[in-house]
Amino acid sequence: MTQRTAGALVALALLAAYAVAPWTAFQYDDFRAVVIDRDVHTWAALLASMPGLRPLTKASYVANWTWSQAPGGFALVGVALHAAATLLVLALARRWIAAMAPACPRPGFAALVCALLFALHPAQTEAVVYIAGRSTVLSGLATLAGLYAWERARDGASRAWMPGVILCLAAALAAREAAWTLPFALVLVECARGTRLRDALKATAPVWIAFAVLVAIAFAVAANRRLLASSLAIRGPLDNLLAQVDAVAYLVTHPLLTLRLNFDPPLVPRTAFDLEGVALLAAIAATLIVGVVQLRRRPWLGFGILWFALALLPTHGPLARLELANDRQLYLAMLGPALIIGVVLGSWSRRNMATIAAGLLALLLGVATCVRVTDYASESRLWGATVRASPANPRAWNNLGHALEQDGDRAGARAAYERALTLDPTHRKARGNLDALLQH
Repeated sequence: MTQRTAGALVALALLAAYAVAPWTAFQYDDFRAVVIDRDVHTWAALLASMPGLRPLTKASYVANWTWSQAPGGFALVGVALHAAATLLVLALARRWIAAMAPACPRPGFAALVCALLFALHPAQTEAVVYIAGRSTVLSGLATLAGLYAWERARDGASRAWMPGVILCLAAALAAREAAWTLPFALVLVECARGTRLRDALKATAPVWIAFAVLVAIAFAVAANRRLLASSLAIRGPLDNLLAQVDAVAYLVTHPLLTLRLNFDPPLVPRTAFDLEGVALLAAIAATLIVGVVQLRRRPWLGFGILWFALALLPTHGPLARLELANDRQLYLAMLGPALIIGVVLGSWSRRNMATIAAGLLALLLGVATCVRVTDYASESRLWGATVRASPANPRAWNNLGHALEQDGDRAGARAAYERALTLDPTHRKARGNLDALLQH
């Protein structure tokens, strides 16, 4: 199968899975980030608000808003960005599998499977159709584009490709301040190809220099300094380690492996290490050690493991976040497991069975994605799905109550507010919303 044919197949599968995206609605932080924020309604207002956070993401909002203020238009752009990222994954996987798994008998098929899994996994929906999550897919696209530019620079195709890598790094950081993984990813790719670490660092030196300059520019912006200070004030290093262990374990065992998606997972940080926490930390450490060891023995396996860890590091590393885990944090990380599965199926001696298995897996993920996208059709539908996923989450019940109240369902809203207060009698927003509802 040619790359063009594989690309067409992946694009068609993605479009089918996201066919209902034009009928999605504004959700939760979409109102704060887009509807209410006048800075993203006109180009003049955006320029007046700069320098500030995420200029590229905000510029994409302005382009959307001036084209159409309907939420479906924003979702369509998210799908287009995801499609472009998926095609880059396909192109990169073909190159990487050829270099990292030279014994794979069906490298083209393995790359196709990798791209399909990246495109169709339902955990990707939060980055694609949740408008406030656009920074994730936009920075992911820029990072993948930078990796592809690096591949072309390695080929010696043109001197313009190396500046392209640096431009993509700048775009990723302009889309999302936490999107700093590209230089590290380049070194990982080179090491997985068999290059010594010292030589990999030397080859990527121009990117590291540009990275240092871009970081200095970013910290010259007051908003970025305030963001860093607020992150450091959330919790201490040890407490943050405890929290991130649980967050990573949740992402792996819920949205990634079992497809249990949750828009608002009610994770509570541990206050101290217990037996379960130690076991989870040991499991994560052991997995990383396996990744390092396999980087030489089975480069494709080591690369997939370490890529997953690297992609999660900005949101699950030293810097703390109030929300411990979201489905969209798996967006770029998904490439690692997808590549591993692709190589495994591409190496299966029973080719017909491998093809059937890949087709069934793609069908399962595609249907799950289509169903998940329908949850974004309204606020009440999304929060209804959230309370089904986490029935003990008072914030989700309060938000469901607000959504039902906006829909005119006063009885349903009252029941949701009361449920939130049953779970947490001190929940101020639920109490205020219920009191306001009963007074009218």
